[in-house]
Amino acid sequence: MNSRLSGFHRLSIAERRQSLVESRALAPDALPALDSGGLSLDLAERLGENVVGLWSLPLSVGANLRVNGRDVLVPMVTEEPSVVAGMSHGALLARAGGGVLCQASPALMFGQLQVMDVPDLALACQALAAARDALTTAADEPHPTLRSLGGGTRAWSWRSVTSREGDMLIVQAAIDVRDAMGANAVNTSMEAVAPLVERLTGGRAVARILSNLADERVVCASCQVPVAVLATADMAGAVVARRIAEVSAFAEVDVHRAVTHNKGIMNGIDAVAVATGNDWRAIEAGAHAYASRNGVYGPLSTWTLQGDQLVGMLELPLAVGVVGGATRAHPQAQLCLRMMGIARASELAEVMAATGLVQNLAALRALATEGIQQGHMRLHARRGQALAQSEAPC
Repeated sequence: MNSRLSGFHRLSIAERRQSLVESRALAPDALPALDSGGLSLDLAERLGENVVGLWSLPLSVGANLRVNGRDVLVPMVTEEPSVVAGMSHGALLARAGGGVLCQASPALMFGQLQVMDVPDLALACQALAAARDALTTAADEPHPTLRSLGGGTRAWSWRSVTSREGDMLIVQAAIDVRDAMGANAVNTSMEAVAPLVERLTGGRAVARILSNLADERVVCASCQVPVAVLATADMAGAVVARRIAEVSAFAEVDVHRAVTHNKGIMNGIDAVAVATGNDWRAIEAGAHAYASRNGVYGPLSTWTLQGDQLVGMLELPLAVGVVGGATRAHPQAQLCLRMMGIARASELAEVMAATGLVQNLAALRALATEGIQQGHMRLHARRGQALAQSEAPC
């Protein structure tokens, strides 16, 4: 596949679809699902609660992205045109330096048990330490398929803390969930192991739940952009690169700027998460918590000028899946995964991280040169004109 789709935004919808078929990103028989949104009322009723209808958003394609030497067309669900345009432009800039390099760590998720009324915390910790194998057996017992795929509980830890409701013991499991996002699997494991923990500690298990801070399930993305490709009509590439580095440094020292900096990254990541049926809310929560891991909220990415290269680096947790939940149930989520040629959760996480990095690059370049509003509002004006010409009823 070649993700370099020059002039893709100028094509009609029919021409864009034909281009995707010709590039083998989509099979011809997948095109009807693009009309319907892939979701029927019957399926919506099974997926949701109190369903009364369907609510649609545009499904767009981000172009030009290369991840680990492989071209990827990126499905993005968003109502914001500048997000897709920015991602495609940022990917084109990064492409000049070979694209984005990514590496995802193993799919470890954490499950937690809150245990109250423990009569002796020291003895409870000793009992847990002696029963690690039994804890693992109890936690993994509900998941024979996960174990057959090489997943399951990897480690246990515990600590006692004092809260306004009294002392509590927090028991935590690290579970390899393989290609799933993992929430259901982890929650089930925590509920399964709770009775054993109560017997071992003499306490009362209250909360049995996963953590959405997947700080052992981290993706790192990086790229090197030749400064020459950053030039504008009235600004040399080296000047643009220096300004991008300066704006990036602004986010490192000011929390108000850091939040907006990270929001730009999440613009791209969330759009891919929605397109693939992943839990963008959990991704957002984990990302912003990770941005505060050093005690002060900071940027998830940094951009530095190194010789004649602008170097970008992004690191964040991404708990995403390609099996289970809406990803499995929603036909268009499956179509979007096929469009990317993705079969593993780690591959999806890498594409999402790369999307966030190039999205950030495009935003910083605009901010450092013409200003964020010029291109942003130009796209909004085009959308407003199209809506004004539409005769669709409200």
